Amino acid sequence: MNESILITGANIGLGKEVARQLALKKETKKVILFCRNQAKAEVAKKDLEEQTGKKIFEIVIGDVSDANSVRKAVEKIKEPIDAIILNAGGMVGKTAGKITPSGMNELAATNILGHVILVEELIKHDKLKKTILLASAEAIPGVKMIGMKPVSMKTSSVDEFAGVLDGSYFGNKFEPMQAYGYVKYAATMWMLSMARKYPDLKFVVMSPGNTGGTNAPDNLPPAMKFMLKYFMMPVVMPLLGMVHKLEVGAKRFVDGISDERYKSGVFYASKEGKLTGEVVDQSTFFADLKNNTFQDNADIAIHRFIKLNV
Repeated sequence: MNESILITGANIGLGKEVARQLALKKETKKVILFCRNQAKAEVAKKDLEEQTGKKIFEIVIGDVSDANSVRKAVEKIKEPIDAIILNAGGMVGKTAGKITPSGMNELAATNILGHVILVEELIKHDKLKKTILLASAEAIPGVKMIGMKPVSMKTSSVDEFAGVLDGSYFGNKFEPMQAYGYVKYAATMWMLSMARKYPDLKFVVMSPGNTGGTNAPDNLPPAMKFMLKYFMMPVVMPLLGMVHKLEVGAKRFVDGISDERYKSGVFYASKEGKLTGEVVDQSTFFADLKNNTFQDNADIAIHRFIKLNV
């Protein structure tokens, strides 16, 4: 049972709904909303208190794309927490390919940099007791029915992963929708590597599936955003069973940290070719996930950029 949980990106969408669901569990005594913006975090906190009738929400301000911001945030966490849900991220938008001070592109920095530092700093200072869950995506194994190709790296070497993180892997044309799956692959492999490094902690990777009610479409090009947000997601995809409600996607995260069925060192997402429904171990049809060398290569590549920010 998890009495205290930290959630990144907790003021909107999936993160906020996860916070709501966790607050309604009897054993939950504290939910930390890890957010970039104080004002937005305060609004979310007030709304969550009204929805749940609970006064158990705390705010910690930190930007997961900024290494120093995350380190300062960790200093504010005085008591150990049971679980952490690494939810912040997404496709970012027009600035996804921009290089940040870390040397990573903004897409990678937002999805990976701060999360790695947050987890490793909490472990270093003995502030993380049980479970770490990372939000990943079906974009890694791909979904044929919507034309989403699986991640396909030549060697999954340290240099290849580093190329994904700084954008050079994609050449002159950086497409956030293409790069997104590769960035999530790097983050996922880091988590699987951590599961072997820290066997006393539980590292679970979980996709929320194709979830409605989030701001994810807002980061897409205008025409695609309009089509997805106002036609595909609310009308077409529900008819085809290709999207589920916000509550369902969030419950995957809640179950991931609470249910003993979900094991450390495993990436869970929808069945092969699906975006909703039952979750399964993705390594059963995407074998690279089992490769310990690939996992460690991702870890080493990520830390190339973290060393620049120490």
